[in-house]
Amino acid sequence: MSLYSEYLKEIETRKGEGLHPKPIDDGALVHELIAQIEDEANPDRKDSLEFFIYNTLPGTTSAAGVKAAFLKKIILGEAVVAEITPDFAFELLSHMKGGPSVGVLLDLALGDDAAIAQQAGDVLKTQVFLYEADMERLAAALREGNAVARDILESYSKAEFFTKLPDVEEEIKVVTYIAAEGDISTDLLSPGNQAHSRSDRELHGKCMISPEAQAEIEALKAQHPDKRVMLIAEKGTMGVGSSRMSGVNNVALWTGKKASPYVPFVNYAPVVAGTNGISPIFLTTVGVTGGIGLDLKNWVKKLDADGNVVLDEDGNPVLEQKYSVETGTVLTINTRDKTLCNEAGDEVLVDVSSAFTPQKMEFMKAGSSYAVVFGKKLQTFAAETLGVTPAPVFAPSKEVSIEGQGLTAVEKIFNKNAVGVTEGKTLHAGSDVRVKVNIVGSQDTTGLMTAQELEAMAATVISPTVDGAYQSGCHTASVWDKKAQANIPRLMQFMNSFGLITARDPKGEYHAMTDVIHKVLNDLTVDDWDIIIGGDSHTRMSKGVAFGADSGTVALALATGEATMPIPESVKVTFKGTMKSYMDFRDVVHATQAQMLKQFGDNVFQGRVIEVHIGTLLADQAFTFTDWTAEMKAKASICISQDETLIESLEIAKGRIQIMIDKGMENEAGTLHGLIAKADRRIAEIRSGEKPALAPDDNAKYFAEVVVDLDQIDEPMIADPDVNNADPSRRYTHDTIRPVSYYGGEKKVDLGFVGSCMVHKGDMKIVAQMLKNLERDQGKVEFKAPLVVAAPTYNIIDELKAEGDWDILQKYSGFEFDDLFPKSSARTEYENILYLERPGCNLCMGNQEKAAKGDTVLATSTRLFQGRVVEDSAEKKGESLLASTPVVVLSAILGRTPNVDEYKSAVEGIDLTKFSPVTDKPATAQSVHF
Repeated sequence: MSLYSEYLKEIETRKGEGLHPKPIDDGALVHELIAQIEDEANPDRKDSLEFFIYNTLPGTTSAAGVKAAFLKKIILGEAVVAEITPDFAFELLSHMKGGPSVGVLLDLALGDDAAIAQQAGDVLKTQVFLYEADMERLAAALREGNAVARDILESYSKAEFFTKLPDVEEEIKVVTYIAAEGDISTDLLSPGNQAHSRSDRELHGKCMISPEAQAEIEALKAQHPDKRVMLIAEKGTMGVGSSRMSGVNNVALWTGKKASPYVPFVNYAPVVAGTNGISPIFLTTVGVTGGIGLDLKNWVKKLDADGNVVLDEDGNPVLEQKYSVETGTVLTINTRDKTLCNEAGDEVLVDVSSAFTPQKMEFMKAGSSYAVVFGKKLQTFAAETLGVTPAPVFAPSKEVSIEGQGLTAVEKIFNKNAVGVTEGKTLHAGSDVRVKVNIVGSQDTTGLMTAQELEAMAATVISPTVDGAYQSGCHTASVWDKKAQANIPRLMQFMNSFGLITARDPKGEYHAMTDVIHKVLNDLTVDDWDIIIGGDSHTRMSKGVAFGADSGTVALALATGEATMPIPESVKVTFKGTMKSYMDFRDVVHATQAQMLKQFGDNVFQGRVIEVHIGTLLADQAFTFTDWTAEMKAKASICISQDETLIESLEIAKGRIQIMIDKGMENEAGTLHGLIAKADRRIAEIRSGEKPALAPDDNAKYFAEVVVDLDQIDEPMIADPDVNNADPSRRYTHDTIRPVSYYGGEKKVDLGFVGSCMVHKGDMKIVAQMLKNLERDQGKVEFKAPLVVAAPTYNIIDELKAEGDWDILQKYSGFEFDDLFPKSSARTEYENILYLERPGCNLCMGNQEKAAKGDTVLATSTRLFQGRVVEDSAEKKGESLLASTPVVVLSAILGRTPNVDEYKSAVEGIDLTKFSPVTDKPATAQSVHF
């Protein structure tokens, strides 16, 4: 059967699912289309033309290469297609955005036919996705006196690819659509259980919110054809959680503008809003697509006559509505005055100037942040090549410098890594700059989109300035089903060829590593001054400063080695008091959130960097805190470590990188060896005193300072989704932190889960120690609820086996993963036994394994969003409560939450993860686990 016949068969299948033909990325299929186009009598000629023109993906796909080559033949007169004139061929090339199309345009622009060269040059002036090899061709042609090359470069030096674009409209009419009340998790926009379809944009679009919501949005568009639909999180924050790019893609698909008539299902410029604004990472992703993100502030805290906040019976602030945004409300965005107004535009409702900074306005005008990033680079190159000064077109980097004010840790890192800023100028929070990115991580359920983004921006190899990059396999570790088998090998092949270290070897020579990506990146980060970008909200390293990012920003970091972002404000977190012997460090993490809210009323962490002074814990243990900062809605976090602790963490990281090398994961560029050498240099700097561990200046300025009192933490803490709260905006947030005594030892637990990025080797040892103790005291251990245990990494399992802890886990397991025969389907029912699952995300991701509908799950993970770990049943809402490892294990054994006495008894003599605040004399790590 020909590829075309197979494609027609696939089209029929998709038609039955209400889908259009899938966009074509296979060059071999395009060859068949071309053969049928050139055969005037072919019965499939008309359809083949449609597929060729309107359904072939651009960029660096093999399909784009074949399409560009055929368009070149048409322009040169070597092929004649009545429906594709040379002028139309040029238009099609202009929409292919780099890669083979730029190569073809350069061939034509630098060719012998003057008329064709001039036309090709005019098209090239509109393109920005040029890479070093493309630029060098223009520079070489200029040196040879080529007039067209000079004309192109002069246009680039003036940034005409940007200046000739239409300006952003002064007034944008929007019609509102309330997607939900309370915080909107990106799971509502792009559910984790549909992660396999993210690269198939039309198919994935069908999972956004609900079919009913999609129909309502379509109805609004029909009623208001001249307006844009604005998706709103009423009484909440828009876009918390992960899956940002697929979430924004889905919003754009339903409410945005079509990017090109010749590229299917790629939309841009969505408009999103929230009462409490937009989650920082989601807002960055909105910028990637040239969209608008608004902080509505349409509900405010009610004040009494004395100006004090009025609280309800649960102690929560009572909110008052300033203005209504109920679904169907027509509003006006004034981009000149930077305000949100009523429909007539004569009444200002709220100042939205933060959404319309000069940089964001550039993204909107260009249609994406990529176009601006590449455009700036292209303009700089052209000006340098011509020996002229670049035209002052783009908004300059915002440089905020406050004389006499010291630097926070994040300000120090940004100053070290800033690119293109005024030399010698010290930058403070509020500056908006380009920075060098040192480490990049791509995870497997967004990696396919990252690959698409790289193809779309015509990138073929990782930037040489990136120190290390990793493609994980952890989000699809649980089940090696047909979807994973179809997607993951293709992803690993692409990323391996691009220059990343990959969890799976495309050649099959080393064992598949499904280690949790954050754990790997935490080891690959071997300098506390590094900047890390990762395709997951939990990219929160305990060395350096890490930013979770959408798949597009990850692609940009991989391709250019840079990112552009504001320097965030910081909140300083320190500790006092003594941690009680029976408490686990996870309880300190939860208590930090609870005490912060009690101290300030509002979440001062949101959108800021948490600078946590936790220097007595090694990187693995400290990661438990930095990881949780994603749920605190922080933009990032920085762990301030002491010299000896940091050195020990770096030595551990070196050992783990060496294990990766020993397994055969090193690439041709020698990335892993380079990271070990970098770690050695950093250790030498610390030991010599040349450059101690990163620390803020004494006179640094913080937005707020939180002091966590360890003496107040006297029982385990649980983050509760509070699914039955009468106020929907209070549900499924991470702000409801309750002591275990709240539940009176009576809350039924249907399943326990120990796993995800929040646990380390010590947690696995706690599980083993509890089983040993209970066996000693009771003769044997019986589970009244299933307990799922998934170690974060294979290294941990190897060490547990060597130290004897794995034996007790095996003894009580009713299931143990087998890499030779991985599960081919997700588990739907659980017995009251221990499940030893493959290293990876497991239940926390929710895309493969889930608890039974309506279950109450107690987990060590981070996700308590509706439907993520457990879906609702017809009778009961599913609940995902979050707690420490010993609480989860004991709850699975009891089938309910324990009371305080039961908990204390169960953990007696067990080595929990301890922590002591920094003292004048540097302390060492407090845990014996390392």
